[in-house]
Amino acid sequence: MSTETVDPRYIDLDSWPSEYAVDAMLEGQMAAVAAVADQSSRIAAASIAAAERLLDGNRLVYVGAGTSGRIAVQDGVELTPTYNWPSERLAFMMAGGMTALAASVEGAEDNIERALQEVEALHLDRRDVVIGVAASGRTPYTVEAIKAARKTGALTIAIANNADSALLEAAEHPVLAATGSEVVAGSTRMKAGTAQKVVLNTLSTAIMLRLGLVCRGLMVNMRVSNVKLQQRAVLMLCRLAKVDQDKAEKALVIAQNDIRKAVLVAMGQSIAEAEKTLADCRGNLRQAMEILAAPSGDKGLL
Repeated sequence: MSTETVDPRYIDLDSWPSEYAVDAMLEGQMAAVAAVADQSSRIAAASIAAAERLLDGNRLVYVGAGTSGRIAVQDGVELTPTYNWPSERLAFMMAGGMTALAASVEGAEDNIERALQEVEALHLDRRDVVIGVAASGRTPYTVEAIKAARKTGALTIAIANNADSALLEAAEHPVLAATGSEVVAGSTRMKAGTAQKVVLNTLSTAIMLRLGLVCRGLMVNMRVSNVKLQQRAVLMLCRLAKVDQDKAEKALVIAQNDIRKAVLVAMGQSIAEAEKTLADCRGNLRQAMEILAAPSGDKGLL
């Protein structure tokens, strides 16, 4: 496996001055990002397929072990505050359980039986999307979970750092981040992990885009949970609905901090009308705003 090989350029890394060693590691990080560039079409295709499934309302499931699992979990948990993605529509399969987020659980990545049990317990169907991540692409726990998930009809996406690996072959949408040898051989929390993070960030954000949870570059479905985010939400309303701060604040109160509904209220709809318009547009704020902006639109009163 390329991620496990020793790069002869770094054979004496431990004897280098620290500044040189750090420079080499930073170059490796930049190379990791570059390694993902040729996968844009695959990431886009996976995001479109995933959004189509998730519009029907089921779960986004992340699967991984060790570093890959931790990076996957991080991506998933951040969707709730950023896009108000319901926690009940998230599931995590971490080899060794969630305890393994903070401590190594030896042998967990080889536990195929546990992976199959966990997939069965999720009762997956075609509305679910399952993302498996493994640097080697051959981690038994992750590979078997993806195979089992695919048999249920769930959409499967795989991210790995080695070509022609079992994980990539098992999934409908394989994404290869070919990062090659690590500066420290086999330390896949470095280049491989960075590339995985880039792919996951891009993939999940693209899914949220296709679900209509981003409008004009703004996180219009973020969870308003503190003063800073309250202020950000008001500024979003001012910008999107083209209203002053006072009207934006009132609309946000009426909509109970639901930014998408608040935008429509600020544009002239009642809260009931805003809810119906959004439902008709399957939550897509841009489409809802276009309906209101049309000459025939019934804008009502604030």
